[in-house]
Amino acid sequence: MRILVTGGAGFIGSALVRRLIAHTDHDVLVFDKLTYAGVLSSLEPAASSDRYRFVQADICDAEAVAKALADFQPDVVAHLAAESHVDRSIDGPGAFVQTNLVGTFVMLNQVLGYWRNLPDARKMDFRFHHISTDEVFGSLGEEGFFTETTAYDPRSPYSASKAGSDHLVRAWGHTYGLPVLVTNCSNNYGPYHFPEKLIPLIIIRALNGEPLPVYGDGSNVRDWLFVDDHARALQAVFEKGRPGKTYNVGGNAERKNIEVVQAICSILDRLRPKAVGRYADQITFVTDRPGHDHRYAIDASKIRADLGWTPSLTFEQGIEHTVAWYLENPGWWQNILGARYSTQRLGVGNG
Repeated sequence: MRILVTGGAGFIGSALVRRLIAHTDHDVLVFDKLTYAGVLSSLEPAASSDRYRFVQADICDAEAVAKALADFQPDVVAHLAAESHVDRSIDGPGAFVQTNLVGTFVMLNQVLGYWRNLPDARKMDFRFHHISTDEVFGSLGEEGFFTETTAYDPRSPYSASKAGSDHLVRAWGHTYGLPVLVTNCSNNYGPYHFPEKLIPLIIIRALNGEPLPVYGDGSNVRDWLFVDDHARALQAVFEKGRPGKTYNVGGNAERKNIEVVQAICSILDRLRPKAVGRYADQITFVTDRPGHDHRYAIDASKIRADLGWTPSLTFEQGIEHTVAWYLENPGWWQNILGARYSTQRLGVGNG
């Protein structure tokens, strides 16, 4: 097949692209604006393939989207392009409304026109796969899980913008018959993760001898999903999923934030011990994020039953691999720190 991946230079998008080039015969077009979080070096393992191509463009640019569709003639559009960091959405929500809502609207309109002009056989097989987040469901208490039928209750500008884009995608499927798929995933982690997110931030700040900020008392819970497992799930959904369906993708790996930070410190103590003391000595509790959701947890039984997908790595295996990758690839993240990001605190609620 021919797969157009929006946001393919981002964290999850690049993992999907690397997987498709390494493990399938599909042709891939990456369509990415290369904002601050778009990192071309994340695509280097795939870039030498003759089945890979790249277009730098904005999903809000209808003309650019239409041209990419007409030129590449995709069988699948995997729509990952999004502003995705909750803290940034608190400081500047406008970019999230523009990219996540307006950009998804532009994509849907252009894809609808493209799809309507396909031959009948290709029209039947086409899929628009929208990749979203479990944050659209709001916050859980100490028990329970998000399912595909959980009511939406977004609490941050980021999750509200993703909830709106989910609704647009389903509306285009219901109203216009566009064959859409939606997946909602839990927190991803792994190699090539942009340093503003918790796990790479903690690894890098620990190595630099800086304080390790933990919001509130560290009791907030997330379900962690190794990014390569997520890429396998996305492939399974657009290859085998039924149009109109939603699939939740989770790692079955709930951890409190403080437990995640402590696990990273413990691994670093083994792999890169400090001359004096332990990395956990750098942990510092800071003022909590405004509106910080307490707990997310995914029930992934539907994708397991329908498509046969399950996570391949435990959290312990995945976090060990992730920490080792950052230790072995300092050039990747040091280039980012030098050019565009200083690991400073974001999301303090100024709007």
